[in-house]
Amino acid sequence: MDIKQSMREILLAESQAVASIPVTDDYQGAVEAIVERVHRRGGKLVTTGMGKAGQIAMNIATTFSSTGTPSVFLHPSEAQHGDLGILQPNDIMLMISNSGKTSEIVDLVSLSKNIYPDIPLIVISGAPKSPLAELADYFLPTGAAPEVCPLGLTPTTSTTMMTVIGDVLVVNVMQAIGFTREQYAKRHHGGYLGRAARGDKH
Repeated sequence: MDIKQSMREILLAESQAVASIPVTDDYQGAVEAIVERVHRRGGKLVTTGMGKAGQIAMNIATTFSSTGTPSVFLHPSEAQHGDLGILQPNDIMLMISNSGKTSEIVDLVSLSKNIYPDIPLIVISGAPKSPLAELADYFLPTGAAPEVCPLGLTPTTSTTMMTVIGDVLVVNVMQAIGFTREQYAKRHHGGYLGRAARGDKH
């Protein structure tokens, strides 16, 4: 196998998939809803997902938190065993499921709505006609490009697109709230990024 040629093909496939992510009006709505619920009403962003999508959801939560938007990851299975209690009034949820029909996430919608019926739902998925898409207040489609995995099964391209969509939300919320370098430094004291944010030379 020619690894370099394979690498070129994978990079091309994933870059084309990212460039083909549908740009919809729901991005504007999702950003405005996050700003309204978190920064005006004092709620938080709650992200969730199962498996690899859950790992992306966790990463999105930590990135939001480090950039001024309080966010936590809620494991959908643990939610059914008491962790759902993390939800509070004025929270907003970001749900990630490539198929749009992950049973634990679909169940989590009804469980969450049972506590706070008006909690807004942002859904990232590759399936616009799925149960989660129908339940979403803001649906952000990945475009459902094929996975680069030779089996066409392992989450690869799909998780890349989920990550990029998360980055789009983070960056646009940062811009909407006017998040500054000084504010970043206060939340990221350690390591290279903390030093860079403070302007330290060493």
